[in-house]
Amino acid sequence: MAINRIAIGTPGEASRPDAIRAAFAEFFSMVIFVFAGQGSGMAYGKLTGDGPATPSGLVAASLAHAFALFVAVSVGANVSGGHVNPAVTFGAFVGGNITLLRAILYWIAQLLGAVVACLLLKVSTGGMETAAFSLSHGVTPWNAVVFEIVMTFGLVYTVYATAVDPKKGDIGIIAPLVIGLIVGANILVGGAFDGASMNPAVSFGPAVVSWTWTNHWVYWVGPFIGAAIAAIVYDTIFIGGNGHEPLPSNDF
Repeated sequence: MAINRIAIGTPGEASRPDAIRAAFAEFFSMVIFVFAGQGSGMAYGKLTGDGPATPSGLVAASLAHAFALFVAVSVGANVSGGHVNPAVTFGAFVGGNITLLRAILYWIAQLLGAVVACLLLKVSTGGMETAAFSLSHGVTPWNAVVFEIVMTFGLVYTVYATAVDPKKGDIGIIAPLVIGLIVGANILVGGAFDGASMNPAVSFGPAVVSWTWTNHWVYWVGPFIGAAIAAIVYDTIFIGGNGHEPLPSNDF
């Protein structure tokens, strides 16, 4: 079972060259992803004069995030596994595929990458606001938590099925592509309700730069719960009992 393989890691693990390189890969992948994803929303605001949200704006956000995540996962896959998401890293930890110490290193790199991307956007756009994630009218924090749990479950389940499962075979570029597609699809579902984060770092970056923390906890609790459930479900049903050993962190 996945829980039985959880590991803390060795004291010197975080300072190993391969771990440092993996953290840098996560940092740069996150910069690429957040700059394009958050930037697409800012560009839409610029073109519409900060007008109200429209279906076309939601589609644009979905496409931008799907394309950017496809690239960000692809460029980091061979070094760090291309997590590009603290919730994905948490799901990997719960499944025994990464140690806690390396996960912490990834989380630091991912959060820094998101903040740097938002700062770069603020500077390059002449001071435009990097809007923090927020709930739409009539959506309660607990509604949003359920949304984030279900959407992140779908994301991490997809990661496990296409990148973690040792029976996946050689599917090459398919894993980053379908990971990007599920995020884009989920944005079409949840974007109008809570922004469809599925990624605590994506929410953290603009929250820091705009210093807006209203209901920010939703975008941590929901994704982490969804990631843990997906890891346990997939590992227990489809991987467990097949002699699975913990994978190196750059295998997905």
